[in-house]
Amino acid sequence: MKRITILGSTGSIGRSTLEVLGLHPEEFEVFALAARSSHQALLEQCVRHAPRYAVLEDEQAAEHLRRELGRTGSRTEVLAGAGAMLRVASDPEVHMVMAAIVGAAGLDSALAAARAGKRVLLANKESLVVAGELFMRAMHEGGGELLPIDSEHSAILQSMPAERERWDLDVREITLTASGGPFRCAEPAALETMTPAQACAHPNWSMGRKISVDSATMMNKALEVIEAHYLFGMPASRIQVLIHPQSIVHSMVTYHDGSVLAQLGVPDMRTPIAYGLSWPRRMASGSSWLDLARIGRLDFEEPDAARFPGLGLAFAALEMAGGACAVLNAANEVAVQAFLDGSLRFTDIHRVNAATLEALGGSAARELDELLDLDARARADAATRVHALAR
Repeated sequence: MKRITILGSTGSIGRSTLEVLGLHPEEFEVFALAARSSHQALLEQCVRHAPRYAVLEDEQAAEHLRRELGRTGSRTEVLAGAGAMLRVASDPEVHMVMAAIVGAAGLDSALAAARAGKRVLLANKESLVVAGELFMRAMHEGGGELLPIDSEHSAILQSMPAERERWDLDVREITLTASGGPFRCAEPAALETMTPAQACAHPNWSMGRKISVDSATMMNKALEVIEAHYLFGMPASRIQVLIHPQSIVHSMVTYHDGSVLAQLGVPDMRTPIAYGLSWPRRMASGSSWLDLARIGRLDFEEPDAARFPGLGLAFAALEMAGGACAVLNAANEVAVQAFLDGSLRFTDIHRVNAATLEALGGSAARELDELLDLDARARADAATRVHALAR
């Protein structure tokens, strides 16, 4: 039995992970489920999956969960606080960790899993965006395995040479595909008045609100370019992005001999989750089968820079000092939240991101304390810009 900790179990990736695990009860044991404050959702998961530990970062929420679980007769032990997150991420009995806490908040626990030599199933792209060099060093020193859960990066991994030492030698470039989100065909001038509800209405994927907005701005793809740079050791010049509205070809790898290998499948996060859980073999994910005859066509187009100006910020950040990617991520989190709260226009998300990157992107930072300090400074700078632009 492989024991797994799920960090961010009440989010969409966490829930999908539990669905896949439910198909294979003879192979996996849920060791710990962790969330920030969603005690009611975590209660339901604990009753169903009976983890050894349940962790909530919020102390008050943890006390609620402790009382409710006590009434059910559950033997799950409830822990609280950031330290408890690190504990269940690095426990010697754990074989793998699903790192799915959204945003920079998931960095510490993902790093703890990396340093402890776990198989890290990385759904928290910010761990690499904020601290890519540091995170990859922690994985190397810990001796564990890093499996990306983003559908695009999982697709690239599945299309790369089996021997990692051949990646740089055999591969000409990697191509991340993007759906284009809900505003793929919108006139750039119309984007200013788009609402959070419109931005979160993704045509293909069911996702959380923050990642849905990132898809609408294509900042999700900007962050994925940075993530791909660290995951696969590819310079920005060998990473490209194509819009593919059907979301069937999840990404592609172009080889020096002219061959292009791609991974295809219906849009369903359970597929890359199952691959990460079972790697290097494969197992059932619960996803439906791909019917290319019914789909009929696969379209590709280059992103429109006027419609998606944020995409270029990733390539700019990779050319800057070591902390630039952390700055970009922090600014984007602040700006997206302000948009979701109704205090910022959709097009102002890019204005905040670009201005904060220009102001602080030259800051060098390599170690965790330096990166976290820069993250805080970038958030403060972005918040000031949000206030100035607020409606």
